[in-house]
Amino acid sequence: QVQLVESGGGLVQPGGSLRLSCIFSGRIADIYSMNWYRQAPGKQRELVATIDVIGYINYGYRVGGRFTISRDNAKNTVYLQMTSLKPEDTAVYYCNAHMKPSPTDYEPDYWGQGTQVTVSS
Repeated sequence: QVQLVESGGGLVQPGGSLRLSCIFSGRIADIYSMNWYRQAPGKQRELVATIDVIGYINYGYRVGGRFTISRDNAKNTVYLQMTSLKPEDTAVYYCNAHMKPSPTDYEPDYWGQGTQVTVSS
């Protein structure tokens, strides 16, 4: 198993910044990528950012260059630095671990509990 614990959410004004953290533990060697997703009420969950085992990084199109994902293996932590926040960034943000394919067993994704980000005046 993989355990994921997010933190760092809160209420910020438009244009502000937040840094989310995700501490991961368990089958670390079997993780293919670490990802941030978000889901706003009434909307589908969407990918925000991903970083894979070799450090390849990709972002969702709605981010617009404002977010940065990083990973500190020594601390078993993935970060999402968010700047120039907009009201449309308001959502529950989830940390996700996508596992390497297994030849013998189904490997589910693992999810954290989520952390609320609210951008409002």
